[in-house]
Amino acid sequence: MKKTLNIAGWTTLLALLAMTALPCPAADSAVLRNGFSIRHERRQIIGTITRLFVDGDDSSFVDIPTAEIDHFEAAPDFPGTPLKTQASHQQPGQAQPGQPQPLQPIDLNEVVRTASGTYRLDPDLVNSVIRAESGFNVRAVSPKGAQGLMQLMPKTASHLGIQNAFDPQANIDGGTRYLRELLERYNFDLIKALAAYNAGPQRVEQYGGVPPYYETKAYVARIVRDFNKKKLAAQAASPSTPKKNPAKKSATKPVPRTKPHKSTAQTEAKVAPSSASETN
Repeated sequence: MKKTLNIAGWTTLLALLAMTALPCPAADSAVLRNGFSIRHERRQIIGTITRLFVDGDDSSFVDIPTAEIDHFEAAPDFPGTPLKTQASHQQPGQAQPGQPQPLQPIDLNEVVRTASGTYRLDPDLVNSVIRAESGFNVRAVSPKGAQGLMQLMPKTASHLGIQNAFDPQANIDGGTRYLRELLERYNFDLIKALAAYNAGPQRVEQYGGVPPYYETKAYVARIVRDFNKKKLAAQAASPSTPKKNPAKKSATKPVPRTKPHKSTAQTEAKVAPSSASETN
């Protein structure tokens, strides 16, 4: 009897140890004052900045002014998002098929700035697209198979020469390049370019503009609204300048709320990529 009790005791202890060894999915969402949220694994306060680590192995992060964060809440699971807990049979140094590989820490803000500079787009627009597409979740996967920060479809990623869509740097560079291509395709009509990024160029050409899909219309409006908020906030925070020379346009002028089909060529150097619905 004593031996049986000892065995039962050890069995219970081992079960408890096994439970404590399991990874805890404690992802949170930082809800910003503008209504958007950023999913992250952990956070760190650095002065007036809160650094949100959007990947479980701290491979990438984004810095947000603490004053812009309204509150934190538990983040819902993303359907189809790859989990790191399924690598139990993986040998050391062996890559697991279909899973993103560990990367060196990356500052997403710097990655966005670099890609935006390369393709002559506004980093604020690129960030607005990323927020609308994935909420800064590096490993986000949509029900249709779009992957990563800018939700690139495998076919689109392959066309852009991207081997790992979960690599933040490659994903942002590819998404930014794709948006630039769409802008050139539509004579820098931002509205059409965003619609094509979401619904696909064939749909934009089929309907001669923004397709009559609620999802696409809401997507375009959400990005333009977020982009404009950034520009208006930047103008409000900048030192007041004399209101002379009205003909000189600001480099950070918000996108005008005009008819969806109106060309916005003046936004060429001010807009950043938005993910194509073809990528969703």
